[in-house]
Amino acid sequence: MQSPGKSLKEALLCAQNEDRLTVGVYESAKIMTDDPDSVSFCVLAVDEEFECDIALQIHFTLIQSFCFDNDISIVRVSDMQRLAEIVGDKAEQLEDAHCVLITNPAEGSWKDPALEKLHLFCEESRRLNDWVPEISLPER
Repeated sequence: MQSPGKSLKEALLCAQNEDRLTVGVYESAKIMTDDPDSVSFCVLAVDEEFECDIALQIHFTLIQSFCFDNDISIVRVSDMQRLAEIVGDKAEQLEDAHCVLITNPAEGSWKDPALEKLHLFCEESRRLNDWVPEISLPER
């Protein structure tokens, strides 16, 4: 199996190409509230600059709880800048790449193999009591 970081990058790029990506804490919360069944995967990103941001940590706790309650796979990445480089195409997305959601593919479309690998990785991590595993994104 390829590294989880490489699978995450592939899944993010595939979702972006298919317009199934939501970037931003508030945008993600809106999707989760309006249509939780459409969410397939959640990525939380924090770097040293925001580690002490209490409001962001509260949002993360609420998002994690929501994901657990709705069987949504969730991972953390420690390099928000790298995540923003992968998913950002607008200036505002680069500033709020703390939460990224991948929604489900349309009915009848092909499954995303990278996303399937990530779901398996998350399942295995949960079996080892690592509920929000951390993934390192590959360099360019």
